[in-house]
Amino acid sequence: MAKKKAGSSRRKAPRPAAAPVAIAQNRSIADHAIIGNLATVALVTLDGAIDFMCWPRFDSPTIFAALLDTDAGGVFELAPDIDNPRVVQTYLPDTNVLVTRWMGDDATVEVTDLMPPLGQVGGDTCRLVRRVAVHRGKVRMRLRCAPRPAYATKLPKVEAKGKEVHFHTTGAPTFALRANVRLSAGDGDATATFTIEEGETTDIVFEEHGTGVPAADEMVVHTIGFWRRWARRSTYRGRWRGAVQRSSLLLKLLVSHEHGSMVAAATFGLPETDGGERNWDYRATWIRDASFAVYGLMRLGYTDEAIAFNRWVAQRVAESPDGQPRVMYAVDGSDVPDEVSLDHLAGYGGARPVRIGNAAADQLQMDIYGELMDSIYLTNKYGEAISHDNWEAVIRLVDHVCKHWKVADAGIWEMRNHHQEHLHSRVMCWVTVDRAIRLASKRSLAAPFDRWITARNALSKNIWDDFFNPDVGHFVRTPGCTDVDSAMLMMPLVRFISATDPAWLATMAAIEEQLADRLVVRRYAGDDGLAGPEGAFAACSFWYVECLARAGRREEAEINFEKLLAFGNHVGLFSEEFDSRGCLVGNFPQAFTHLALISAAFYLNRQIDDPQGQPWPA
Repeated sequence: MAKKKAGSSRRKAPRPAAAPVAIAQNRSIADHAIIGNLATVALVTLDGAIDFMCWPRFDSPTIFAALLDTDAGGVFELAPDIDNPRVVQTYLPDTNVLVTRWMGDDATVEVTDLMPPLGQVGGDTCRLVRRVAVHRGKVRMRLRCAPRPAYATKLPKVEAKGKEVHFHTTGAPTFALRANVRLSAGDGDATATFTIEEGETTDIVFEEHGTGVPAADEMVVHTIGFWRRWARRSTYRGRWRGAVQRSSLLLKLLVSHEHGSMVAAATFGLPETDGGERNWDYRATWIRDASFAVYGLMRLGYTDEAIAFNRWVAQRVAESPDGQPRVMYAVDGSDVPDEVSLDHLAGYGGARPVRIGNAAADQLQMDIYGELMDSIYLTNKYGEAISHDNWEAVIRLVDHVCKHWKVADAGIWEMRNHHQEHLHSRVMCWVTVDRAIRLASKRSLAAPFDRWITARNALSKNIWDDFFNPDVGHFVRTPGCTDVDSAMLMMPLVRFISATDPAWLATMAAIEEQLADRLVVRRYAGDDGLAGPEGAFAACSFWYVECLARAGRREEAEINFEKLLAFGNHVGLFSEEFDSRGCLVGNFPQAFTHLALISAAFYLNRQIDDPQGQPWPA
């Protein structure tokens, strides 16, 4: 696994110290990049640590979770001894292969991190590959691999065998760490200290024991090739292509190769405010994300992923009694586990409780029907025609909405204190029926048109009668109030109302006054039954950009978009929210945010090129 340049002399690496000191503490959310293999992901810090990873699937227990507990969570650290280096981190172009580069006065070293995609070289085995390369001088490297399986509840027994270490844990896989340097076994850790010179490389592979290791060169070459071939499928050639491409590559990382579903975020337990209790598990597939994912992927030319996701969603609908899908599902389509707290973990920055599972899975959220139906409609329009059985399931779903659209619910923001009638839920019920009518008409499918058209008209009248407050002159989030919420930004995006209708312009002005600071947008104001504040919702801030552009405020939209892009981290990734200083907070990276970024970029780019043109899709 190791190489050196021709003509150089190999120096024997010194024996490693028994237990190197931890390289860094208290790593921030923003100081991370992500790698993955289409089944799970790993977060890599600027200082060369992998401090979050679930194994072997997105929703499996963690093996590294130092991000949530610096001392006990488990970590895989790899960094050079260089005084006061400049550290930069970037992806190889058009890939999810990460390079971290340390530059000092006398030496330069790079660590390339990757995970071979499942179904490619190495088959269906989960692996981490870390390649160290010295480009200048001579560097002393320090390695510490400390897996803590089962959400850091187990300490493995470590067995060293020369250049290979095995981690044995009851009830968990046996892991193997392999390198061409001598490794030492410690109390739950494998450590090494080794020196390499200019032109040399060292490859380190972490995997389950007994699976066999393809050549590191083969894994690196094939992984880079896989991502570049996938990236070339993008049809987007507009402005901000780098941000759009990075977003699409991130979304692909969050899609399950096996199932076609997409997790909402890679992590759990990352707080929406420092030390707060708003710490959720987003390693599940929300039905709500379906239409956004299909819309975003199809816009960029990734129809295979969009169709696979929609097939997965359609299967959930077909399995649902009376056309009532759940709010979210596990990656494989099963129920999301019950919400529990991991009280043994200290939490990110002390933010507790650290939750896994999600109680919102049992909520009633009527808006999900609209997002689901919109995704089915878009897939049929731009991808794959619906099957007869799936159309029968759609009929049951739409009929259910026609009967129950008046009920109060928890809404898109998953309110845990009480149910209300929410404008966004009502609008998305309208979308449910409207898209079903459109789909049936375009595909000449048998449908109860009279019943559905009557329901769509009743929904439209109800929205105008109950949710437009004439005293304040704009739409409101619940009947009889004067408040707005940022989910209302979806009204023109789903074509319920024209983006230049005076009623909508007044509503957008109210959102700006109550929830926005001319750039970022909070979800809502007021008590939601949880302690502490939350940040500005990143997806809503990108929705706002699109609404500005649709309302004719293109220059303002373009400036806002550029400013929001600057809120991303050093590799262009975004979390769920921004805090008051514009820092990334909440689970990271967040699919919803990147989907909204793609949508805003696509529409804004078209408006700049053709201000009078018809936005996609017609």
